[in-house]
Amino acid sequence: MILFRYILKSHISPFVGAFATLMGVFILQAMMKMLDQLIGKGINTFVIIELLLLNLAWIIVLAVPMAILIATLMGFGKLASQNEITALRANGVSLFTIMKPIVLFGILLTFLMVEFNNVILPEANHKLKTLMIDIRKKKPTLALTAGVFSQELQGYSMVVRKTFENSNNFEEAIIYDHRDYSKNIIISAKTGGISFSNDYQKIIVDLFNGEVHETSQKDPRMYRIVKFKHQRITTPAEGFEFIRSSDNAFTRGDRELSAGAMLYIVDSLQKKIDGFDYRINTLNSALRNIQINGSVKQSTPEDSVWQNIKPFSDARSQVMMYSNLLDVEFMNKNSLTQSIREYMVEVHKKYSIPFACLIFVLVGAPLGVITRRSGMGVAGSISIGFFILYWAGLISGEKLADRQIIDPWLGMWMANIVLGLLGVALTFIVAKSPINFRLKSKRKEILIKNIT
Repeated sequence: MILFRYILKSHISPFVGAFATLMGVFILQAMMKMLDQLIGKGINTFVIIELLLLNLAWIIVLAVPMAILIATLMGFGKLASQNEITALRANGVSLFTIMKPIVLFGILLTFLMVEFNNVILPEANHKLKTLMIDIRKKKPTLALTAGVFSQELQGYSMVVRKTFENSNNFEEAIIYDHRDYSKNIIISAKTGGISFSNDYQKIIVDLFNGEVHETSQKDPRMYRIVKFKHQRITTPAEGFEFIRSSDNAFTRGDRELSAGAMLYIVDSLQKKIDGFDYRINTLNSALRNIQINGSVKQSTPEDSVWQNIKPFSDARSQVMMYSNLLDVEFMNKNSLTQSIREYMVEVHKKYSIPFACLIFVLVGAPLGVITRRSGMGVAGSISIGFFILYWAGLISGEKLADRQIIDPWLGMWMANIVLGLLGVALTFIVAKSPINFRLKSKRKEILIKNIT
């Protein structure tokens, strides 16, 4: 038990440090990707914090397997560099016994991440999608550009000659009123300012020292000029306020569902495919009867296959009709089959990525013993290389599965299988190697022999 706690303790600190570092890197990456959608939107600070928290879900899914790989490399590298593993093995403790605490830790993380992927991640992904849609719908904060027409005022077009950098004031404004197409109304003002109401429901334009020129489309001879010292225009500020959508406003995609929910959908889609198979077989039988007898005898009216089919006396017309119906049935069946494959890919992904926690323990432990390095740099470099290899295999498997080249389970578990076999092979090689494996000097070799 003392050895168990000591091995586990030597890995917890590197795991926490690696996890925190990776979380920071992924958060910065996520913020850089979202920056262009947030700039100039006037989004509340609490909304930005919520956006970051929702992004943490998918970041945790990626960071945990990488962190345990780095921690395993650093922990076993430190034990190997200080000859503690050599001493333990010299006293009859096998490498498998030394790895047991970290293997159990990897199994625990696997089960926790499976629950996380099925409970927390789908909800976070759905809320994140809804929030991003709401942010995209929000218009940027209103700003006037000198010499450029603005269409932000509902029912008006506005252009100004001069603006001021630190305020929403302007000079020499011309506004075209389009609210009543039976009249031509042009408003000019020497100075003015534009602002929002306190609840962001209205845009308020204050105009000073100007004129209103009005003509009628029906009678061009009618021309009216009204001079004013102060006039206010108020229009609805549609799209400028941030409006939250309800959680049920948008349908959920496959990454916003748990494995159980997706399997339920797959079961319902499979029942529909069975119906397509029945209709396809019925239509194929009808085509064979036409080829043999020159005509076809339709089934009873309640048979759904024949409800929308009119009988033809001409065999050629019947062949064309049934051939077209077969094409439609096959197209619908293929579409449902593709949907099933996409759902099954996501189902297997919810289990294969957490299982990588255990796979990386099997890979990291023997590599740490071989490299005999406890530094973050070496462990990080090796971890990034293996994770890129793993992620490339995962993405390639997903693409191949979606294209119906391989089965969904194989596409999602292929990277785990390859790295798992590599980890098992490396573990057995290191475990069966001599006790003085990769000692750096003859003095260390003599020391171990004396201990034994």
